[in-house]
Amino acid sequence: MSPEIRLREDICLLAKSLFDRGLTGGSSGNISARLEDGSLLVTPTGSSLGRLDPARLSHFSKEGRLLSGDPPTKEMPLHTAFYDTRTQTGAVVHLHSCHSVALSMLPDTDPDNVLPPLTPYGIMKLGKVKLLPVFLPGDPAMGEAVRGLAGKRSAVLLANHGPVVAGKDVEAAVYAVEELEETAKLALLTRGLSPRLLTEDHVEQLVKTFNVEWDA
Repeated sequence: MSPEIRLREDICLLAKSLFDRGLTGGSSGNISARLEDGSLLVTPTGSSLGRLDPARLSHFSKEGRLLSGDPPTKEMPLHTAFYDTRTQTGAVVHLHSCHSVALSMLPDTDPDNVLPPLTPYGIMKLGKVKLLPVFLPGDPAMGEAVRGLAGKRSAVLLANHGPVVAGKDVEAAVYAVEELEETAKLALLTRGLSPRLLTEDHVEQLVKTFNVEWDA
């Protein structure tokens, strides 16, 4: 099996897993992944992550030309912004997951670091998550907002919209966006209950021990 065929199948398998567990519904959400030659495989526009066809994924050249497959997601500027500013990015996942969206709408959510330090894995897999403003779906300004972070964040939360996470490969990106959603869920469940948070020393140790990107 060629690397491209394997990646096509992996994207569809992981996408169905996200859909089946209710992390994104209808035709919402999108995934992209980079092949060794720098070209991109991208989920098509209007497609359900639960019913993707590996052969119909959009295939883009590294110059941004559609080579084959169905028309891509309208969120392409969002994806390419991560690839262009974070050279280590091998995949990008964008969901409309419920708890993350809910957290993005609350007035006391910290826009520079939306997730409170509740668990070690929330820090290890995501670093600080930046809250970006409200944009209309497909607005190229979303990509410009990501570019404005100069590659310093691997995860952002679009207000009233959903999370976007970059990873070294498609599995890593999916696992990270799942961690973001679970941590957002914990944040909502414990809101107003004065939960015991990780201390600043805990966070510092995690950052150093696991080489976490921690934008100051």
